[in-house]
Formats: sequence, C-alpha cells, structure tokens
Amino acid sequence: MTVVLRRVNRVLLGLAGLLLAVGGGAVLAAALDLPVPTWWPWSGPSDVLLSTADRQRGQDHSWWWPVVIAVLGVVVLLALWWLLVQFRRARLAEVLVDTGDGDEAVVRGRALEGVLEADAAAQEGVAKAKVSLTGRRAAPRTRVALLLEPYASPGAALNTLSTQALAHARTSAGLPALPTEARLRAVKHRARRVT
Repeated sequence: MTVVLRRVNRVLLGLAGLLLAVGGGAVLAAALDLPVPTWWPWSGPSDVLLSTADRQRGQDHSWWWPVVIAVLGVVVLLALWWLLVQFRRARLAEVLVDTGDGDEAVVRGRALEGVLEADAAAQEGVAKAKVSLTGRRAAPRTRVALLLEPYASPGAALNTLSTQALAHARTSAGLPALPTEARLRAVKHRARRVT
C-alpha cells in the first residue's frame, strides 16, 4: 500500500509541478512582454486573467457561480485530504504468527506495539519508548524511539533493546527476523552545578 501511495504521490506531484512550471512560465513571459504562442490567452502585461465578458458569462444562469464555487471547494477539500494523508504513517494492523502446527494466528499490531513499548520502557536508563509496526503482515518491521535518561549509555540501551525486547517479540511471534530502526534521544535536563 505504501509503495502504491508513493508512486501516486510522485506522479501527482510531477504533473502538478509540470503544470505549474509551464503555466507560471507562460504567464511570466506574457507579463514581461516576451514572445508567447499565438494560442496563449494572455499576450502582454496589460491583459487580465478574466475579461469582463468571461466574468459576466454566468449571470444569465443562476446556477453558474454556485457550481463554480462548489467545484473549487471540492478541489480544495481533495487537496487538503491528500495533504493530510501524506502525514499519516502506515501502521501495521495485524501480524501473522506461525503457531507451529501448520496454521497461522493473527496478532493485533497495536497489541504487539504495546508489549514492545512496555519491554523497552522497562529497561534500565529508558525514560520512555514509542514503537510502531510497519511493513507486511508476514514480514513486519519496527520503528523504535527511545528517550534515554541522562545517565544512560546509548550503546547499552540499544544492546538491551535488541537482546531482550526485540528478541522476545521475535520469538513469541515466531518471526525469523524483525528489522528495526531505532532512534535514541536523551531527556532534556539542566546541567548539575558543582560546588
């Protein structure tokens, strides 16, 4: 799903960028009184975007301007929806677990995230942990963000995360591998004074 969304985003952004570049370049060329094609509606700096005849075209029909405003409103709402979708991260809803008898069970992604967060936050020197699952149901990936106490060693925290919390999740879900991206940050604290 995320690969398809990325491709659609690239195509839409490419088309929008091409359209804006060509249109903006042509308008700029007309505004600077540079030569423009004969079919281009604006040929000089004194031309206007909508002529008086264009603005008054819909006055005979009472439906014209409400339809124009409604269509523009729908375009704006679709653009806002598309923008909000860009910030939503694709989270894995469920993970397939091999039960060992040839069948598969399904574990909710949020449940596995919660267990991983609890295991990671319980380790020494970790103030807070945030885990999100991505990837496919049969091959999940994790993103772990650890907020470390000032005294914690990042190397030790990362080692404990991989040998305990991630190892427990991997073995309990029967996964051959659990690729993980870990981000470590330290808790903001005031410097201690030495007297």
